[in-house]
Amino acid sequence: MPKVTIDGEALDVDDGLTIIRAAEQAGIEIPHYCWHPGLTIAGNCRMCLVEVEKVPKLQIACNTRVAEGMVVHTRNERVKTAQGSVLEFLLLNHPIDCPICDQAGECKLQDYYMDYDRKPSRFPVEEKVRKRKVVDLGPRVVLDQERCILCLRCTRFVDEVSKTHELGVFERGDRAFIDLAPGRRLTNPYSENVVDICPVGALTSKDFRFQARVWYLERTPSVCTFCANGCNIEVFHRQGRIYRFRPRYNPEVNDYWMCDFGRAGYKRIQGEGRLREPQRRETDEMRDVGWDAALEHVVSRLGEIRGAHGSSAIAGVVSAGATNEEAFLFRRLMVEALGSEIGGHAWSPPDAYADDFLIRADKNPNRRGLEALGISSDGAAVDTILRRATAGDVKALLVFGADLVGELGREKTEAALESVELLVVFDLKATETVLYADVLLPIASFAETDGTVTNERGRVQRLFQAFPPAGAAREGWDVVGELLHRSGGGARPRAAADVFAAIGGDTPAFSGMDYEGLADQGAPLAG
Repeated sequence: MPKVTIDGEALDVDDGLTIIRAAEQAGIEIPHYCWHPGLTIAGNCRMCLVEVEKVPKLQIACNTRVAEGMVVHTRNERVKTAQGSVLEFLLLNHPIDCPICDQAGECKLQDYYMDYDRKPSRFPVEEKVRKRKVVDLGPRVVLDQERCILCLRCTRFVDEVSKTHELGVFERGDRAFIDLAPGRRLTNPYSENVVDICPVGALTSKDFRFQARVWYLERTPSVCTFCANGCNIEVFHRQGRIYRFRPRYNPEVNDYWMCDFGRAGYKRIQGEGRLREPQRRETDEMRDVGWDAALEHVVSRLGEIRGAHGSSAIAGVVSAGATNEEAFLFRRLMVEALGSEIGGHAWSPPDAYADDFLIRADKNPNRRGLEALGISSDGAAVDTILRRATAGDVKALLVFGADLVGELGREKTEAALESVELLVVFDLKATETVLYADVLLPIASFAETDGTVTNERGRVQRLFQAFPPAGAAREGWDVVGELLHRSGGGARPRAAADVFAAIGGDTPAFSGMDYEGLADQGAPLAG
């Protein structure tokens, strides 16, 4: 390991590391625009110039490797003068758009100007080079060519990551600009990643554009639950409303990226159709009732049906979209407390898109979790439950998070749902299955709950509650935990962490896992 000195701090660093990476590990910021850890090195912005002793010229930190005995200065006057000059050059033709630019608050031009320059422009505004504004690149991305500093992150992304090659650089000198390749549109499934990596306001999201200033938004780490890959994300939200998802770095899952479908998923878990109040069917109409009345009614009716027909007359179906905590407690409720049958429901559209990068054909975020918990998700158990219900052998059916009607079809499910005496549905939004419910229990979205999910490769990852559930809805583990308690299944759990600890003590695949230790990048299932 070479020993290097950066700004007077002696460091032992890995051989072959670049100066910018070595400084990053030591907590020393070296400003940069074109360099991105997930892309090849371009070295064209020159903002990362540093002084290396015994080397006559300043060197770019992004493409200079450390060597034994190297002494680097990142903050002396020579470096500061160079950084200020680079900033002045980059801002020479930049428009005065800051008050209306969506990048304000997370713009490296703004940040670095305040940190490294703070000098008035010597170039007349009227002489700035004019380029095209609001260039429509595709269904999700808009380009402002005037704001672009030609860092080329976007062109490298479409060449190296998505490998779709829609963007290129045209013309030369101060007339150069980013644009679409002839006859192309930016329509690849990962197109909005170019917005994430743009360090200025040149590339903006049509979806997020003019929706909120970023300094008003809070961010919470989470996991995308729209396919089995489980990309790590950040949830940007304010006052119970989600404004966007962005990828969060995890080298074991999604690196720095996420797909556009998952990114737009926040719309699917809020807004129209959201269930907010527990309801009970009374004379063919669903009426709002309090949680205590709803849960007491469920426990009472289950007791009556169990007493009259036995435990085999009760069955449950849990979705592979449920968290590990929700599925574990639901299994305990059905199998241990009620002595009944349970089936796991995992469904994906038959034409589900997939690729060899991040998008999986399996759209169930926790199929592996259900399997590790001993809940079969191959569909056979659910088919058996539906046949028994149609035959009149199942009198009470509890459905957690699964739209059986919408996903399996009315022909296969309607007779079963109409035959049962009690249908209890736990769900987030109004689905076709909800229409058949006798009791409706509204539960939280993945952004509103704590817990864990297990991706297709067996990595257990944390969900963090960004804000409380909408209306009177409650976290799923909390609702099932209270039903379990009221059914004689022991003390009611107080936190998702307590449920996860119980999972570890009960299920070998989860043994030895530290709930808090999963917070950053998760951990693989045991064995």
